[in-house]
Amino acid sequence: MGSADIVPGVSGGTIALITGIYGHLIEAISNIKFGFIKPLFKGNLRGFWTQLLEEIDFKFFIPLILGIGVAFLTLAKVVTYCMDVHTALTFSFFLGLIIASAVILFKKIDKINFKHVIAAIVGLILTYIFVSLNPIAGEHSLIVLFISGMIAICAMILPGISGSFLLLLLGQYEYMLTALHELHFSEIIVFVVGALIGILGFSKILNFLLKNYEEITMAFLIGVMLGSLKVPGVEIINSVSVNVGGILPCVIVAVIGFILIIVLETRFDYIE
Repeated sequence: MGSADIVPGVSGGTIALITGIYGHLIEAISNIKFGFIKPLFKGNLRGFWTQLLEEIDFKFFIPLILGIGVAFLTLAKVVTYCMDVHTALTFSFFLGLIIASAVILFKKIDKINFKHVIAAIVGLILTYIFVSLNPIAGEHSLIVLFISGMIAICAMILPGISGSFLLLLLGQYEYMLTALHELHFSEIIVFVVGALIGILGFSKILNFLLKNYEEITMAFLIGVMLGSLKVPGVEIINSVSVNVGGILPCVIVAVIGFILIIVLETRFDYIE
């Protein structure tokens, strides 16, 4: 998830869906209500600890957050190198991942009806418009970084919508990558705090939709994924000559990415 969130155009939520942790992730985040703070104010440490363990799934969050954090700190340079030097192949691989993820989501819908089609079309159109926007020039004050973290994290947990691409639109992407490379702790901490607040609120909405309108939500997310294909598609077209010699390696890499996800789909459980 951390590696995917570094790349503009690829969503960490897509990776969570592929590996079968998406439903668990959304529910675990939405269960955090900070009820454990009340016993702490009363000096009831035992009550605080009991409530903390009830609300926060540490066995799930600790390895997940460590993995994302390590990816941010160690793979930021690797991913940006691949994007700069092997742009077409890198985005071809992600193209295969996204298409396969949309296919897997499609299989989760029992019977396609008019509502599903409309939801998918709305998701596709909104995402296509979103990824077609031009980046804006923004300042890098702490309050702007805080708000950017709140907004970007909502995209990061949605399959198909890239939080890093949203940061690019907000004019904060390169600045935050530099902050990670050079360990500017004040900027990183403010951004993370904003992200935590944003994800706690948005996850409750998403969890409600998945529990009460699962198939329509799935259809919408399929549209979102298909709309997001413009980003890797444009990058591939801009990076290779339109001939068999240039396109063929990209097709092969995309097929490898597609097959990888289909194979993983046989080994993991998905949203229940």
